[in-house]
Amino acid sequence: MSIHSFEELAALHAIAKILAQPWELRDQLERVLNEMHARLGMERGMISLLDRDTGEAWLDVAHGVNLDGLEITYRMGEGITGKVAQTGRPMAIPNLGKEALFLDRTGARRFLNREELAFLCVPIMYDNRVVGILSADKGAGSVVDLDRELSMLTAVAELIAKAVHILALEEENRRLRRLINQGRSPSVDFIGHSKGMQEVFGLISHVSDSGTTVLILGETGTGKELVAQAIHVNSPHGKGPLIQVNCAAIPDTLMESELFGHEKGAFTGALRQRRGRFEEANNGTIFLDEVSELSAAAQAKLLRVLQEKQFQPLGSSRLVHTNARVVAATNRRLEECIAGGQFRSDLYYRLSVFPIYLPPLRERGNDIILLADHFVLKYSQELGKPVHRISTAVVEAFLAHPWPGNVRELENCIERAVLLAEADSIEIMHLPPSLQVKTRAGEKKDSGRLSSVVEAQERTLIVDALKETRGNQSQAARLLGTTKRIIQYKIQKLGIDPRKYREKGRGSNGPGQSVQEVA
Repeated sequence: MSIHSFEELAALHAIAKILAQPWELRDQLERVLNEMHARLGMERGMISLLDRDTGEAWLDVAHGVNLDGLEITYRMGEGITGKVAQTGRPMAIPNLGKEALFLDRTGARRFLNREELAFLCVPIMYDNRVVGILSADKGAGSVVDLDRELSMLTAVAELIAKAVHILALEEENRRLRRLINQGRSPSVDFIGHSKGMQEVFGLISHVSDSGTTVLILGETGTGKELVAQAIHVNSPHGKGPLIQVNCAAIPDTLMESELFGHEKGAFTGALRQRRGRFEEANNGTIFLDEVSELSAAAQAKLLRVLQEKQFQPLGSSRLVHTNARVVAATNRRLEECIAGGQFRSDLYYRLSVFPIYLPPLRERGNDIILLADHFVLKYSQELGKPVHRISTAVVEAFLAHPWPGNVRELENCIERAVLLAEADSIEIMHLPPSLQVKTRAGEKKDSGRLSSVVEAQERTLIVDALKETRGNQSQAARLLGTTKRIIQYKIQKLGIDPRKYREKGRGSNGPGQSVQEVA
C-alpha cells in the first residue's frame, strides 16, 4: 500500500480541486502541472495524448517547456514516452545523463546538466487502457525513493485520467476534421471517436474534392445532413449554393415541378415561371434527403440529370444544363425498394457510386457520452442554466438505451433534462418517460430472488475490495477488473458507505507522520 506525506496529500487535494472547476480541460491540466512544480518540486511536467488506433503519442500540455511552433510525437515504443505508452508500465530514470532512451525532443534540457536530473514517466490509464503519458523531471539530489516518486506521479495520473481521456478524444476529432478539410477552416462540427465514425470521416475526406455522386445511408437522426454539408463545404462546389430538398415532405404531384421547375401555364395554378431546385443548385450541391420517396416520374428525370447533366422544366421544350453535384440520402434499404418495384435499379446504381454508411448511435459506444456532454454544454448556455455534468445513473441509462431516434433523440433528451434540472447535474428524474419507464421496470425486475442473490454477491465482492484498498474506489475497481465509474454506481445502488473502510485504514497517525492514501 502506497504511503504519502502530508505535503503530497495536500498536493493531491489541490489537484482534485482544480479538476472540479468548470474550466477548459487544457487549462485544468496546465494548472495541475503547475501544482506539481510548486508543491512537489517537479520540473518540466508534460502530458502526451495517445492515439488509440495508431499508438502514436503527441505532446499536448506542458509546464516549463515552450511548445510554440512545435509538434512533437512519439511512435509506439520510441523513447521513454513511447515505451511507457507501449507497455503501460511506469519508468524512473535516476540519472538522465546515462539514459540512451531519453530523446529530449523539446530541447528543454539542452543547456542543463542531465546527470543532475531524474526523470519520471507514468501511463495515464482510463477504462483499463493507456490514454496518455505523464512525465516530469526532478533534481536527482532531492529524490530519496524513486518508487515513492513514481507512486505519487501515478496518483496524479489517476486523478487526471478522465480529463486526459476526453481531451484526447476531442483532439483526435479536431485532427480528423483537419484531414477532412485539408487546410480549410472547419465548418461542420462532428463529434465522434468510434471506429465507425472515423471510417465516415475518412470517406468524406476521400470524396469531397471530386464531383462524384454520393449516397448517404443511415437511420433517421444519425446526421446525414451534416455529412452532406461537410462534403459540400470541402468540395470544389463549396463556394456555390447548397440546396436541400426533403423528398418525403413534397407531394408527388409537386415533386417534378419542385426539382426541375415549370413554365407559366404548365398546369392549373402555374401563374408564372419557376426555377427548380436543380437550376438553383447550379455550380453548387443539391442534397436529396429521403430520395427513396421520389415519384416514378421524378426518378426518371433524376436519372437523366445524372446521365446527361441536363433536364427540361415541366411544360417546356428548352433544355437546362446543370453541373450541380448530387448528394442523396435515405433511411430505407433501396435494394428492398427495388425488389418491391418502388425504386428504379438503374437510378440506384447511378446514385450509389460512392456510398457512405452512418452507424446508428447504439453502435457508437462512448460517442454517446461525448455527444451528451456536448449537448449539455450547448443547452446550458442557450437556456442560461448552471448544468455542467451528467450523473452516473444517467450515463448508465444512456449506454443501455437503444436510441431509435439516434443523435436527434439524444439531443432532444438533453434539452428537456437541462430545462428540468434545478442543480448542476442531470439526474434520472429529468429524463423522458421512455427512459424512466425502463429504469423503473429494471428496478422491479431486480426485486426477484435471483437478482437478490446476485446483488448480495456483488455487495460482498465490492466490500471485500474496499476493505483491501482501505476505501480507495479506483484501486477497488482495478482489483475487480472494472472501471471506477461502475464501482461508484454500484456503491450508490447497493447503499455501501466507503468511508467506513477509509477510517479503518487511517490508524492514529500524529502530526508529521505519513498517512495511508485515501484519495
